[in-house]
Amino acid sequence: MSSAQDRYVIIGTAGHVDHGKTELIKTLTGTDTDRLKEEKARGITIDLGFASFRLPGGEIAGVVDVPGHERFISNMLAGIGGIDLVLLVVDVTEGVMPQTHEHMQIMDLLQIPRGIVVLTKCDLSEEEWIDLVEEEVREEVSHTFLKNAPFCRVSSVTGEGMDELRRLIAENVALLPSKDADGPLRLPVDRHFTMSGFGTVVTGTILSGTVRVGETLEVLPAEEKTRVREVQVHGNKVEEAYAGQRCALNLAGLERAVLERGSVVGTPAIFDQTTRLDGRLTLLPEAPRPVKFRDPVHFYLGTGRVVAEVALLDRDEMQPGESAIVQFHLDRPIVAHREDRYIIRSYSPMITIGGGRVLDPRPEKHRRFRKEIMESLIEMESGEKAFLLQKILDKQCITAKELETVSGMGKEKITANLKELEGEKKIVQMVDQWVVGQALVAWRHRLLEETERFHAENPLIPGIPHATLKGALPRKVSPKAYEKLLGQVVAEGFLQQRGEGLCIPGFTPEPTEEQTLDLERLEGAYRKAGAMAKNKNETLAQLGMPSSKADPYFAYLFGMGRLVKLNDESFFHKETYDRALQVLIDHFAKHDTLILPDYRDMIGSARKQTQGILEHFDGLKYTMRRGDERVAWKLPKEDPGK
Repeated sequence: MSSAQDRYVIIGTAGHVDHGKTELIKTLTGTDTDRLKEEKARGITIDLGFASFRLPGGEIAGVVDVPGHERFISNMLAGIGGIDLVLLVVDVTEGVMPQTHEHMQIMDLLQIPRGIVVLTKCDLSEEEWIDLVEEEVREEVSHTFLKNAPFCRVSSVTGEGMDELRRLIAENVALLPSKDADGPLRLPVDRHFTMSGFGTVVTGTILSGTVRVGETLEVLPAEEKTRVREVQVHGNKVEEAYAGQRCALNLAGLERAVLERGSVVGTPAIFDQTTRLDGRLTLLPEAPRPVKFRDPVHFYLGTGRVVAEVALLDRDEMQPGESAIVQFHLDRPIVAHREDRYIIRSYSPMITIGGGRVLDPRPEKHRRFRKEIMESLIEMESGEKAFLLQKILDKQCITAKELETVSGMGKEKITANLKELEGEKKIVQMVDQWVVGQALVAWRHRLLEETERFHAENPLIPGIPHATLKGALPRKVSPKAYEKLLGQVVAEGFLQQRGEGLCIPGFTPEPTEEQTLDLERLEGAYRKAGAMAKNKNETLAQLGMPSSKADPYFAYLFGMGRLVKLNDESFFHKETYDRALQVLIDHFAKHDTLILPDYRDMIGSARKQTQGILEHFDGLKYTMRRGDERVAWKLPKEDPGK
C-alpha cells in the first residue's frame, strides 16, 4: 500500500453558528457544502456537508462541515466521529460563543488526534482586536487537546492566510498515524438516499478496512446482505476505497427503508450488535449535576444515537469532573467496538455532559462493588494485548476469528498480540483456539477426575468413551482442541488409551463371581456362533440374559479385546474377527476385487453379518467400495491380531 494510502484523512470543522465554517471550506476546496434548500434559505448548516481538496504533498483530504447551531448538535456528532484533524473556527468579530465551547468539549472528549484554531473574518477587524480575541481563545483551549495547537488568521473573502492554513494542515496530516486498512470493513452510515437509475446509496467515513466493487457486505442493524455495485471517493469512481477515506457506495438489492443514520456497513459475520457495553466515562466539570446510578442519558457513538442507562459499578453517583469505568445499558442495539469514542448528553434538557471510550462492546452484566471485576476492567483498559488476554480469560477459550469480532482489530494486529502473549507463556494455542495456561491445568484435572468417577460408577467398563469424557470440559472447547489436550494427557502418562475409551493407568475391571459367569456365557455364545453371530438383542434373548446387564458386559468384553465391535448392534468374537481379516488379506494378495457373496462364502457367514464386517473394514479404510465391488485400500500386510 502506498504512503498516500497510509494517510487518508478526514478534516472536520467545529465552531459556533455563522462563524464562517462553510465559507472557509468553500475557499479551501471550491465546494459549497450547504446542499439543502433550507440551508440556503436560512444561511446556516443544518446537516453534514462534504468536500475534498488536494494537499501540497499530493494527498487528498476529505472535509466534513458540521452544523454549529445548538438545535443541530446531534447532526454535528454524527459527522465528527471519524475526524482526524479538526479546524476550530472562531469569528474574530464575536469571539468565543456557546457552541464554540460545546464543540470544543465534544472534540476533547472524543480525543480528536490533532487540531488547528482558525480565526475567521480577519478582514473585518483591526489587528489589535484580533490579538485580544486570540488571547481569549487561547485561554479557552488551554486545558484541552488544543492547548498546543497552531493558530491561523484567515479571511475567506480576501484569501488572507489561506496558504498558511494549507501548510499547517499538511504538516499536521504528516504526523497522523496510518489507518487499519487490513482490518474488517466498517463504515458508519451518515447519509443514505435513492438515486434514479442507481438505487440505494450510502455515504460515510471508512473507519477500518477496504471496500471493493463487487464484494458482499452486511448492513446492521437490519442484518441485510448487499453487493457493492459502485464505489465513489470524492465524486470519482474507484475500484476500492480505504480506511480514512469518505466514500459513497451504491448498494445492489437493498431497500433504503432498512437504513437509518446509525446503520453500519461492514464485512459479513464480523460485527455484532450490542445493548450493553463497558466504557471509561469522564464527566465535564461544567456538568450541571452528578450522574446517579441508572440515570438515563442520550448516548452518541459513530453516527448513531440511543438512550442508555448509566450503571455505576463502584459508586452511587459521579460528580462533575470525575472519571470512572461504567456499564451502559442501551434501549436498542448498536454496533460498537473497543476504543470507539462516545458522547453522552443529559436526558432533559439535552446538553453535553461527558464522554469517553468503549472498553468492551460485549461484556457480561456486572455485579456492583466487586473488587475483582473493577481490577479486570482496569487491566483491560491498559491496551490491546491486555484486552485480548482478558477476553480469553473471560471466555476460557476463543478463536482468532471470535477475537476479531469482539475487538474490531485486524487479523495482523490480533496475530501479533497473540504471539506476544504466547511468548510470555500467558496463553497456549490449542489448534483452532487460544486458551490461558491456568485453564489448561484445570481441564487436565477435570479429565482425570471424570475418568476416576466413571471407573467408580462403571467398574466393569474398561474405559470412559471419548465423547463422554469431553463432557467434563466447557462446551466452548472445540473438538480439535479437546483431541490435542487429550493427546497430551495420554502422552504424558496420566491417562491410557484402551480400545475406544480411556482409563487411569493400571485400572483393570474386576467383575464379581456372578458377573464372571455371565461374561463367560456371553463370550462363549459369540465364540460358538463365529461369523454367524446374531445381533446384540438376539444373542441376549438366546441366553435369557436381561438387557439391563448388556451394556456394561459388552463394554467389558470389547474393552478387554475379547469382542470386536462392528457397529452399534453387531459384534464378532476376536478369534472370528481375526480369521475374517486374514481371509480378506489372503484374498487381496491374489485378486484385485472382492464382491460380498464371495466373501460371505469364504468366511461361512450370512449376508447381513457379511455386510456388517465389510462396512466395518470400509470404515477402517482397509477396503474401498466401488459399486458392488471392493478393492484393497490401506489393508494391513497381515492380521494385526497375530
